[in-house]
Amino acid sequence: MVESERDRDRRLERTILELLERRRPGATICPSDAARAAYREGGGPADDGWRALMEPVRRAAARLVANGAVEITQGGGPVDPATARGPVRIRLTGPAAR
Repeated sequence: MVESERDRDRRLERTILELLERRRPGATICPSDAARAAYREGGGPADDGWRALMEPVRRAAARLVANGAVEITQGGGPVDPATARGPVRIRLTGPAAR
């Protein structure tokens, strides 16, 4: 069965949140952590195919920012996902982040 884009997007959002919830409060993940995890979860082979999920993961993180669930950071501080360029990190916000 082929996964729809909407299903993939939801799976990526879920993967981001699950990875963050397993970390200590205030910890961050790299978008590549989520891309790799989602790629393995989707049954991808042990190759670099996860790289194709990098932009979808960044978009999923941006949706989670809009929902107030996470923030995207660079240099330890929050940044606007629409203008962030280069390496970013993702962390939980609100009570879950403490």
